[in-house]
Amino acid sequence: MKFSTQRFALILAIFLVAACAGSKTEQKKALTLEDHFQLAFEAAERGNLQEAIYEYKQVLKMDPQYASAHVNLGVVYARQGKSRDEISEYEKAIKINPNFTEAYFNLGVAYAEQGKADEAIRFYKKTLQLNPNHVGALNNLGVLHLKMVRLDEALSLYKKTLELRPDYLRAHFNLGYIYHRQGKSEEAIASFLEVLKRQPEHAEAHHNLAAIYYEKKEYPLAIQHVDQAIKHGKNVDPRFLERLKPYR
Repeated sequence: MKFSTQRFALILAIFLVAACAGSKTEQKKALTLEDHFQLAFEAAERGNLQEAIYEYKQVLKMDPQYASAHVNLGVVYARQGKSRDEISEYEKAIKINPNFTEAYFNLGVAYAEQGKADEAIRFYKKTLQLNPNHVGALNNLGVLHLKMVRLDEALSLYKKTLELRPDYLRAHFNLGYIYHRQGKSEEAIASFLEVLKRQPEHAEAHHNLAAIYYEKKEYPLAIQHVDQAIKHGKNVDPRFLERLKPYR
Protein backbone atom coordinates (compact mmCIF):
# COMPACT_ATOMS: atom_id res chain seq x y z
CA MET A 1 0.00 0.00 0.00
CA LYS A 2 1.35 3.41 -0.96
CA PHE A 3 0.87 6.24 1.49
CA SER A 4 1.45 9.93 1.05
CA THR A 5 3.45 11.80 3.64
CA GLN A 6 0.57 14.22 4.06
CA ARG A 7 -1.18 11.98 6.51
CA PHE A 8 1.81 12.19 8.80
CA ALA A 9 2.07 15.94 8.66
CA LEU A 10 3.21 17.20 12.02
CA ILE A 11 1.45 20.49 11.84
CA LEU A 12 -1.46 19.37 14.02
CA ALA A 13 -2.11 21.13 17.31
CA ILE A 14 0.34 24.01 17.14
CA PHE A 15 -1.46 25.99 19.78
CA LEU A 16 -2.16 29.69 19.89
CA VAL A 17 -1.98 30.19 23.65
CA ALA A 18 -4.65 32.32 25.28
CA ALA A 19 -3.57 35.28 27.40
CA CYS A 20 -3.88 35.03 31.17
CA ALA A 21 -4.91 37.89 33.46
CA GLY A 22 -2.65 38.76 36.37
CA SER A 23 -3.31 40.25 39.76
CA LYS A 24 -5.55 43.29 40.30
CA THR A 25 -2.52 45.57 40.32
CA GLU A 26 -1.45 44.14 36.97
CA GLN A 27 -4.86 44.16 35.32
CA LYS A 28 -4.79 47.84 34.41
CA LYS A 29 -1.58 47.24 32.50
CA ALA A 30 -2.89 43.91 31.20
CA LEU A 31 -5.89 45.63 29.60
CA THR A 32 -3.62 47.32 27.09
CA LEU A 33 -1.64 44.14 26.61
CA GLU A 34 -4.83 42.17 26.22
CA ASP A 35 -6.11 44.55 23.55
CA HIS A 36 -2.98 44.04 21.46
CA PHE A 37 -2.91 40.33 22.19
CA GLN A 38 -6.53 39.93 21.08
CA LEU A 39 -5.95 41.99 17.94
CA ALA A 40 -2.95 39.81 17.10
CA PHE A 41 -4.87 36.60 17.72
CA GLU A 42 -7.79 37.73 15.55
CA ALA A 43 -5.46 38.89 12.76
CA ALA A 44 -3.75 35.49 12.74
CA GLU A 45 -7.14 33.77 12.62
CA ARG A 46 -8.05 35.88 9.55
CA GLY A 47 -4.74 35.05 7.91
CA ASN A 48 -3.44 38.61 8.18
CA LEU A 49 -0.03 37.52 9.38
CA GLN A 50 1.81 40.83 9.08
CA GLU A 51 -0.79 42.52 11.28
CA ALA A 52 -0.52 39.67 13.77
CA ILE A 53 3.27 40.06 13.91
CA TYR A 54 2.95 43.80 14.45
CA GLU A 55 0.45 43.36 17.30
CA TYR A 56 2.44 40.62 19.05
CA LYS A 57 5.51 42.82 18.85
CA GLN A 58 3.52 45.61 20.48
CA VAL A 59 2.69 43.23 23.32
CA LEU A 60 6.34 42.31 23.71
CA LYS A 61 7.43 45.94 23.70
CA MET A 62 5.18 46.43 26.72
CA ASP A 63 6.19 43.18 28.38
CA PRO A 64 9.22 41.33 26.92
CA GLN A 65 8.61 38.54 29.45
CA TYR A 66 5.19 37.64 28.04
CA ALA A 67 5.91 34.00 27.17
CA SER A 68 2.55 33.34 25.50
CA ALA A 69 3.14 36.20 23.05
CA HIS A 70 6.52 34.73 22.12
CA VAL A 71 4.90 31.34 21.45
CA ASN A 72 2.11 32.82 19.36
CA LEU A 73 4.53 34.99 17.42
CA GLY A 74 6.51 31.83 16.71
CA VAL A 75 3.36 30.17 15.35
CA VAL A 76 2.81 33.11 12.99
CA TYR A 77 6.41 32.90 11.78
CA ALA A 78 5.86 29.18 11.19
CA ARG A 79 2.91 29.99 8.95
CA GLN A 80 5.20 32.29 6.97
CA GLY A 81 7.84 29.59 6.63
CA LYS A 82 10.35 31.55 8.74
CA SER A 83 11.65 28.61 10.74
CA ARG A 84 14.64 30.39 12.26
CA ASP A 85 12.47 33.18 13.67
CA GLU A 86 9.87 30.64 14.75
CA ILE A 87 12.37 28.57 16.75
CA SER A 88 13.89 31.70 18.27
CA GLU A 89 10.52 32.76 19.69
CA TYR A 90 9.84 29.35 21.24
CA GLU A 91 13.30 29.37 22.81
CA LYS A 92 12.65 32.82 24.28
CA ALA A 93 9.39 31.55 25.79
CA ILE A 94 11.23 28.62 27.42
CA LYS A 95 13.87 30.94 28.88
CA ILE A 96 11.05 32.91 30.49
CA ASN A 97 9.10 29.82 31.57
CA PRO A 98 11.14 26.58 31.56
CA ASN A 99 7.93 24.57 32.08
CA PHE A 100 6.03 25.97 29.10
CA THR A 101 4.72 22.73 27.61
CA GLU A 102 3.46 24.12 24.31
CA ALA A 103 6.75 25.86 23.59
CA TYR A 104 8.54 22.51 23.77
CA PHE A 105 5.82 20.89 21.69
CA ASN A 106 6.07 23.56 18.99
CA LEU A 107 9.84 23.16 18.91
CA GLY A 108 9.27 19.47 18.27
CA VAL A 109 6.97 20.32 15.37
CA ALA A 110 9.44 22.84 13.95
CA TYR A 111 12.36 20.43 14.02
CA ALA A 112 10.28 17.57 12.63
CA GLU A 113 9.27 19.73 9.67
CA GLN A 114 12.98 20.38 9.04
CA GLY A 115 13.65 16.63 9.04
CA LYS A 116 15.63 16.81 12.30
CA ALA A 117 14.06 13.76 13.89
CA ASP A 118 16.43 13.46 16.86
CA GLU A 119 15.80 17.05 17.92
CA ALA A 120 12.05 16.65 17.40
CA ILE A 121 11.97 13.50 19.51
CA ARG A 122 13.89 15.25 22.27
CA PHE A 123 11.35 18.06 22.47
CA TYR A 124 8.32 15.77 22.22
CA LYS A 125 9.73 13.73 25.10
CA LYS A 126 10.24 16.92 27.11
CA THR A 127 6.62 17.83 26.37
CA LEU A 128 5.50 14.43 27.68
CA GLN A 129 7.72 14.78 30.72
CA LEU A 130 5.79 17.94 31.60
CA ASN A 131 2.42 16.55 30.48
CA PRO A 132 2.28 12.74 30.00
CA ASN A 133 -1.21 13.07 28.51
CA HIS A 134 -0.29 15.54 25.75
CA VAL A 135 -2.16 14.01 22.81
CA GLY A 136 -0.35 16.00 20.13
CA ALA A 137 3.09 14.98 21.40
CA LEU A 138 2.05 11.32 21.70
CA ASN A 139 0.70 11.33 18.15
CA ASN A 140 3.64 13.17 16.61
CA LEU A 141 6.17 11.04 18.43
CA GLY A 142 4.32 8.05 17.02
CA VAL A 143 4.66 9.52 13.53
CA LEU A 144 8.43 9.79 13.92
CA HIS A 145 8.70 6.21 15.16
CA LEU A 146 6.54 5.16 12.23
CA LYS A 147 8.86 6.87 9.76
CA MET A 148 11.77 5.05 11.39
CA VAL A 149 9.84 1.76 11.03
CA ARG A 150 9.66 1.35 14.79
CA LEU A 151 6.18 -0.08 14.53
CA ASP A 152 5.83 -1.42 18.07
CA GLU A 153 6.82 1.91 19.63
CA ALA A 154 4.43 3.78 17.33
CA LEU A 155 1.62 1.32 18.05
CA SER A 156 2.01 1.81 21.79
CA LEU A 157 1.91 5.61 21.44
CA TYR A 158 -1.22 5.58 19.26
CA LYS A 159 -3.01 3.25 21.64
CA LYS A 160 -2.24 5.59 24.53
CA THR A 161 -3.40 8.54 22.43
CA LEU A 162 -6.75 6.83 21.82
CA GLU A 163 -7.14 5.97 25.50
CA LEU A 164 -6.95 9.71 26.17
CA ARG A 165 -8.97 10.81 23.13
CA PRO A 166 -11.02 8.03 21.52
CA ASP A 167 -12.17 10.42 18.78
CA TYR A 168 -8.66 11.43 17.64
CA LEU A 169 -8.79 10.79 13.88
CA ARG A 170 -5.08 10.93 13.20
CA ALA A 171 -4.36 8.21 15.74
CA HIS A 172 -7.05 5.93 14.29
CA PHE A 173 -5.67 6.56 10.81
CA ASN A 174 -2.05 5.92 11.74
CA LEU A 175 -3.05 2.85 13.73
CA GLY A 176 -4.69 1.51 10.59
CA TYR A 177 -1.45 2.05 8.69
CA ILE A 178 0.56 0.14 11.30
CA TYR A 179 -1.87 -2.77 11.41
CA HIS A 180 -1.72 -3.05 7.64
CA ARG A 181 2.08 -3.03 7.73
CA GLN A 182 1.90 -5.82 10.29
CA GLY A 183 -0.40 -7.88 8.09
CA LYS A 184 -3.39 -7.43 10.41
CA SER A 185 -5.96 -6.55 7.77
CA GLU A 186 -9.06 -6.84 9.97
CA GLU A 187 -7.60 -4.54 12.59
CA ALA A 188 -6.55 -2.11 9.85
CA ILE A 189 -10.05 -2.14 8.38
CA ALA A 190 -11.56 -1.47 11.81
CA SER A 191 -9.25 1.52 12.33
CA PHE A 192 -10.02 3.10 8.96
CA LEU A 193 -13.75 2.52 9.47
CA GLU A 194 -13.43 4.39 12.79
CA VAL A 195 -12.04 7.32 10.81
CA LEU A 196 -14.97 7.19 8.39
CA LYS A 197 -17.48 6.92 11.21
CA ARG A 198 -16.30 10.34 12.38
CA GLN A 199 -15.39 11.84 9.00
CA PRO A 200 -17.21 10.05 6.13
CA GLU A 201 -15.50 12.20 3.47
CA HIS A 202 -11.95 11.21 4.54
CA ALA A 203 -10.53 10.35 1.10
CA GLU A 204 -7.31 8.71 2.32
CA ALA A 205 -9.21 6.35 4.62
CA HIS A 206 -11.45 5.32 1.72
CA HIS A 207 -8.41 4.80 -0.49
CA ASN A 208 -6.64 2.66 2.09
CA LEU A 209 -9.74 0.55 2.61
CA ALA A 210 -10.01 0.07 -1.15
CA ALA A 211 -6.44 -1.23 -1.23
CA ILE A 212 -7.00 -3.62 1.66
CA TYR A 213 -10.27 -4.97 0.27
CA TYR A 214 -8.57 -5.49 -3.10
CA GLU A 215 -5.84 -7.52 -1.39
CA LYS A 216 -8.57 -9.57 0.31
CA LYS A 217 -10.27 -10.09 -3.08
CA GLU A 218 -13.39 -8.35 -1.79
CA TYR A 219 -13.77 -6.42 -5.01
CA PRO A 220 -17.22 -4.82 -4.54
CA LEU A 221 -16.02 -3.20 -1.31
CA ALA A 222 -12.77 -2.15 -2.96
CA ILE A 223 -14.76 -0.49 -5.77
CA GLN A 224 -17.13 1.17 -3.32
CA HIS A 225 -14.28 2.76 -1.35
CA VAL A 226 -12.15 3.75 -4.33
CA ASP A 227 -15.17 5.54 -5.82
CA GLN A 228 -15.65 7.40 -2.54
CA ALA A 229 -11.96 8.27 -2.44
CA ILE A 230 -12.20 9.81 -5.91
CA LYS A 231 -15.44 11.60 -5.04
CA HIS A 232 -13.73 13.25 -2.08
CA GLY A 233 -10.67 14.39 -3.99
CA LYS A 234 -8.14 11.55 -3.91
CA ASN A 235 -5.96 11.25 -7.01
CA VAL A 236 -5.97 7.47 -7.40
CA ASP A 237 -3.24 5.65 -9.32
CA PRO A 238 -4.71 4.79 -12.77
CA ARG A 239 -3.08 1.35 -12.59
CA PHE A 240 -5.15 0.52 -9.52
CA LEU A 241 -8.32 1.60 -11.31
CA GLU A 242 -7.37 -0.61 -14.27
CA ARG A 243 -6.99 -3.61 -11.97
CA LEU A 244 -10.49 -2.99 -10.62
CA LYS A 245 -12.16 -2.64 -14.04
CA PRO A 246 -12.93 -6.36 -14.56
CA TYR A 247 -14.92 -6.42 -11.32
CA ARG A 248 -17.22 -3.52 -12.08
